[in-house]
Amino acid sequence: MRILAVGDLVGENGVEKLKKELPKLRKEKNIDFVIVNAENSAGGMGITNSIYKDLKILNVNAITMGNHTWGKKDIFSFIDDDKINRPANYSRGVVGKGFHIYTCNDKKICVINLIGRTDMGVQSENPFLVAEDIVNEIKDEADIIVVDMHAEATAEKIAMKHFLDGKVTVIFGTHTHVQTADEEITEKGTGYISDIGMTGPIHSVIGMNVDAAVKRFLTSLPERYKLAEGACKLEGCIFEINDDDCRTISIERVKIQ
Repeated sequence: MRILAVGDLVGENGVEKLKKELPKLRKEKNIDFVIVNAENSAGGMGITNSIYKDLKILNVNAITMGNHTWGKKDIFSFIDDDKINRPANYSRGVVGKGFHIYTCNDKKICVINLIGRTDMGVQSENPFLVAEDIVNEIKDEADIIVVDMHAEATAEKIAMKHFLDGKVTVIFGTHTHVQTADEEITEKGTGYISDIGMTGPIHSVIGMNVDAAVKRFLTSLPERYKLAEGACKLEGCIFEINDDDCRTISIERVKIQ
């Protein structure tokens, strides 16, 4: 089993980059299952119905979200679709679901979306306790468990790696939009990377217009962020899973410019 996780889609240009590259990448790398983080896909904040339809046409298997889940009101019309996974540790009773189990190549794949609590500006439940509850709930139903840990703090992501080591197949980080070089496979067979990067404008500050971003830091004034333009890159990771024991056996970082 080869699973491709695509880093945060940033804006409509990022979506177009995915539309251009994913079919080729899927064929060249023999990808079986695709996960895309799309919480920044519409104007840098949220997801629209139009973009959701584009991702379905691309046969994206699972979509994860994050702190901008509710950035566009469109999402309330499709939040209950089984492709959409919003953070599982949002407050109890919030619409949508934080995990789904999918079937691919006779394997059951559970995709779990979590959001961190360090410097995220979002009130949420404890991701460690919620993750533990979900894993205990579905461990006999899923062959492969993949976690998107949408978090600011690298330490929080690494702590999650140790907490879930051997209990899940893959943990990848999203949110910071900067691909890290710390991919590893633990002794217990869990694949991990702190951040898989972003799919969006190359000349930018994590996808946003450079001048606007620099002005915010230079003046401390509330300059409105806006999307950067120009050529885009696609970043992510390919996790190869052993079909016999459902452990990670290789990790390949992806960067297409």
